[in-house]
Amino acid sequence: MTRRIAFVTGGAGFIGSNIVAKLAEDRSLDVVVCDRLREADRGKWRNIAKHPIGDFVAPDDMLEWLEKRWRDVDVVIHMAAVSSTTEPDADKIIHSNFTLSRDLFRWCTDRQRRFIYASSAATYGAGDHGFVDDNDYEALAALRPLNTYGWSKALFDVFAVRQANRGYAPPQWAGLKFFNVYGPNEEHKNSMKSVAAQIWPKVAAGQSVQLFKSYRDGVPDGGQQRDFVYVRDAADVVEWLTHTPTVNGVFNLGSGKARSFADMAQAVFRAAGREPQIEYTPMPPAIRDKYQYFTEAKMDRLFDAGYPKPMTALEDGIADYVGRYLSQSDPYR
Repeated sequence: MTRRIAFVTGGAGFIGSNIVAKLAEDRSLDVVVCDRLREADRGKWRNIAKHPIGDFVAPDDMLEWLEKRWRDVDVVIHMAAVSSTTEPDADKIIHSNFTLSRDLFRWCTDRQRRFIYASSAATYGAGDHGFVDDNDYEALAALRPLNTYGWSKALFDVFAVRQANRGYAPPQWAGLKFFNVYGPNEEHKNSMKSVAAQIWPKVAAGQSVQLFKSYRDGVPDGGQQRDFVYVRDAADVVEWLTHTPTVNGVFNLGSGKARSFADMAQAVFRAAGREPQIEYTPMPPAIRDKYQYFTEAKMDRLFDAGYPKPMTALEDGIADYVGRYLSQSDPYR
């Protein structure tokens, strides 16, 4: 009997584990996780503990495993990355975020297997030219990210589009520029967790929370805006792509609606049945000049490609996150 395998790198991480949870609902599909779990007490293994997986592969064994079982692999979903924007080792970032992605893209091309990967809204840099997911090579090459992480993701987007333009690409390839994702299975991320997850302990304890003051005219304290997207939507988009093999290219993946950090904090308080208690603290001088005050994904291309579901509104996503996960003794999806 022929197996159908979805091979998910970074499958025990935040977004990856939510994709694993979604895909594992299809019992005809073997979902194989490739990741490093590291310390047992950090809880990363708990992100996948509730779901049947077909196999678990160490990253060092990835290409050997794929080569042995390539006939059964239907799609490679590449979520593994160094995602910290403050990681000081540029060689580590480029190896994980570009070199590994390049090797998987080439493997999928040679073996004619589909490839879905994580890009990032960090590719847009300061957003001076907006947040339109133009797949034109020149438009992608003109982006100027603000950090090594964003540059590494932009570099691979350019590589993928250039290879596709040359006729050397997997039968399906799709990159997703994730904006500010929040939701269950963030516990292992520590300081990189979403604002909702970071402030939850104080909200639950009935304490006030801190947000940054604003240093821009016309923007109130806590009024800095981001496109916050619920991780459930991210997993739904990936699942849809696995069933829609004719869709190719780099796409934004956000809610399509910029909301303020104050909006998010207030939504967390209200989901907990509490009145908002927000204090504003000075922003560290080192980041004031580089701080982004606005991001908003233009989602037209994904919907024009046929994606059928509306994105989750911030208040609805936070209510689900708090009610089903953060407030529970077992917060994992």
